[in-house]
Amino acid sequence: MPIKRSFSEDSPPSEEKKASPVSSEEQAKKKASPAKEKKTSPPVEKKPSLVSSEEQAGENYEEGIRPSSLNEYIGQKSLKEVLTIAITAAKNRGESLDHLLLYGPPGLGKTTLSLILATQMGVNCKITAAPALERPRDITGLLLSLEPGDILFIDEIHRLNRVTEELLYPAMEDYRLDITIGKGQGAKIRSLSLPKFTLIGATTKIGSLTSPLRDRFGLIQRLNYYEVDELTFIIQRTAKIFNTPITETGATAIAVRSRGTPRIANRLFKRVRDYAQVEKITPISQELVSKALDILNIDPKGLDQTDRLVLKTIIDQFQGGPVGLDAVAAATGEDTKTIEEVYEPYLLQIGYLNRTPRGRIVTPAAYKHLAALD
Repeated sequence: MPIKRSFSEDSPPSEEKKASPVSSEEQAKKKASPAKEKKTSPPVEKKPSLVSSEEQAGENYEEGIRPSSLNEYIGQKSLKEVLTIAITAAKNRGESLDHLLLYGPPGLGKTTLSLILATQMGVNCKITAAPALERPRDITGLLLSLEPGDILFIDEIHRLNRVTEELLYPAMEDYRLDITIGKGQGAKIRSLSLPKFTLIGATTKIGSLTSPLRDRFGLIQRLNYYEVDELTFIIQRTAKIFNTPITETGATAIAVRSRGTPRIANRLFKRVRDYAQVEKITPISQELVSKALDILNIDPKGLDQTDRLVLKTIIDQFQGGPVGLDAVAAATGEDTKTIEEVYEPYLLQIGYLNRTPRGRIVTPAAYKHLAALD
């Protein structure tokens, strides 16, 4: 036993001696490790910064086109008056805006209006689309993340599935979210309180909305097509943002071809700007606009190659109509849904096509337009 004790007493010093070089090595490693981290840290930080700067540049490039207030927003005068009254009243009462439903053709500025309302109210705006809300947890996560007064914008709201739509009913009326926990007989419903928020729905098919959802919106407003003078102002504003000189006649020439839609106006302006830059011609004039859009096969009325193909097919093969949609689709090689939803609305709007119970009929105005092009 004494020998064992002496051995145990002697062993610690030996272990300390052995441990001392190990500790020194560890200390050396610890000293060396920060140096390695310092060398490797800069490239790790640079990679995301480069990507984010490009993304931010792209976002700022597009966001610069959008107006930030109702005063900058061009067109939709009656709608602007209604929204101005609603904003002023809500601010005076210290409440959130009432739920708003915007409907109308695509590209007229429904998303832009939602961002403007958020800016004017001084709140956040969360944007999503109905097809992205497939499962109940998708809409649940968005609703629970809202703060008092926030705006939730749902695009193409007519495409909401039934379960998601029913979750919105108590959220819109009572600011309450009902969640079902469990299954079968043991299932329980738990109610969570939500902050008062504003739901803005946008749709191109208001008739596809169910009555219970549509009736829960306090404001229902339609966006109309823009006039040529309004589109001219929009194009001039866009040209100023992009530092591109353009004459008033040049802006009007683009506006006439824009189908009454600001989105199309801005898109055509970018294509004309590309042509002017390549040809090194400034400012953008009416003659330059005609040359640039002729390359894109867009005529002075805004009709593209497929629009004219539909009209010429009805005239040449079906003596101007009446003719059924399936026959037109088969003759042109286009899908029936594409013709009905993409090309027909504008042709009907400008009076070049009539839709009758017997079929489609080309109007005399379309004959004159096509004859002038030839």
